[in-house]
Amino acid sequence: MKTRVLIVDDSAVVREVFARELSRDPEIEVVGVAPDPYVARDKIVELRPDVITLDIEMPRMDGLTFLRKLMAHFPLPVIIVSSLTQSGGELAMEALDAGAVDIMCKPGSSYAVGDMAVELIDKVKAAARISVAKKAPQPAAPSAVTRLSMTQTTNKVVAIGASTGGTEALTRVLTAMPANAPGIVVVQHMPEHFTRAFANRLNGLCAIEVKEGENNDSVTPGRCIIAPGNYHMVMRRSGARYYVEIKSGPLVSRHRPSVDVLFRSVARYAGRNAIGAILTGMGSDGAKGMAEMKAEGAANVAQDEATSIVFGMPKEAIAAGGVDYVEPLDRVAQRILSLAVSHNAAPQ
Repeated sequence: MKTRVLIVDDSAVVREVFARELSRDPEIEVVGVAPDPYVARDKIVELRPDVITLDIEMPRMDGLTFLRKLMAHFPLPVIIVSSLTQSGGELAMEALDAGAVDIMCKPGSSYAVGDMAVELIDKVKAAARISVAKKAPQPAAPSAVTRLSMTQTTNKVVAIGASTGGTEALTRVLTAMPANAPGIVVVQHMPEHFTRAFANRLNGLCAIEVKEGENNDSVTPGRCIIAPGNYHMVMRRSGARYYVEIKSGPLVSRHRPSVDVLFRSVARYAGRNAIGAILTGMGSDGAKGMAEMKAEGAANVAQDEATSIVFGMPKEAIAAGGVDYVEPLDRVAQRILSLAVSHNAAPQ
């Protein structure tokens, strides 16, 4: 059966573009559009869509208020769309807390319609498979994990990839990291500006520093660097110093930033000093890169199916032979930390 989609946005142009691009996929049916939440409310009851795309800034009622009402009375998988602004990114983070399953940006001058169409179709298909009642509990406090001594983590690097459901999964993993955890680099599939809002939000929750990546940022203990939306991030090495490089380029594994791009660079420059983790997400981004990391001596962890919102990326990484350990989400951080202090990162 086709996935039935309702598009809620006050922009006639966005409604038209979304409807046209989604309708190109034979597995998706756009059953209706709505210019505001009041019209959307009636159409939801009448059309019973499987997935809703929802704008945040709309007349009569904002999308965030509508989302909260929807989750309380008629929960459905909701994908949030927002303009490419910092304020829009911050509101999108609130929407994820309120129950939205994913976010993306509206098509604009810095976001090609072709790129948007690929991402939109993938997100809709992933959202259709999600039970909104599966929302995970709030993350545990960072103190739940035993601290590591600085000397034990200095030369280790952790690389993490995630997509659909990843904002919540990353929050739980990163808040469990002690202040002197190994340096961490992350690719979370998320649009431009949203990654900065996400990083800032995590920085206020975590014992480690969390920031959006910039050229030449050092990868050091106690710091997590998140790839900026719409740019690839690679890790380099100069002597004993690891640092990141931010660059443009074509989509890789259907994404920019791409987990494969990051993982391959970590495989090349960190080798057995690296630990990889792949979390919930649709598709196969990261599977090839994780296999390359393992071939160079890294130890790798995948989130298990039971705790994944979408068991796509972890499943593909396991199938590609790049995963050493499969763990439920609440044990991923502890596995990473135990590997960081072991004499050999890879299991014998």
